Amino acid sequence: MTALTVTTDRTKFLRLVLASDAVVTGGNGLLYLAAAAPVSSLLGPDAALPRGIGAFLLVYGAAVGLLASRRTISPAATRAVIALNIIWTLGSIAAVVTGALDLTTAGAVWAIAQALLVAVFAELQIVGLRKTRTT
Repeated sequence: MTALTVTTDRTKFLRLVLASDAVVTGGNGLLYLAAAAPVSSLLGPDAALPRGIGAFLLVYGAAVGLLASRRTISPAATRAVIALNIIWTLGSIAAVVTGALDLTTAGAVWAIAQALLVAVFAELQIVGLRKTRTT
């Protein structure tokens, strides 16, 4: 009979969630940059806003991707990603509720959908961070 060696990588789930967040965020950033005018027409704000958000999302997505690719994932950096995701979620909801960005109906729906997705990423990152702790 052959013995089976089992190794546990406690960061696997967190790494997957961070990488997924990076890909979605980067893709969204590329869309905003490449199609700022049509995005603006659909969502409401002037094209300068999608361009600015797109640039931010590309940099942020690259940073989250870098974090996911590190040999050791920093808990402090992960908490910063979680905090920024929560801030993004709350800011998106506030933009819809206050009408501050003059969003179209499609823009309001998009902002809430994004907020929900980002909130899910934050929650999954919290779960992943907890899984990395030794018991």
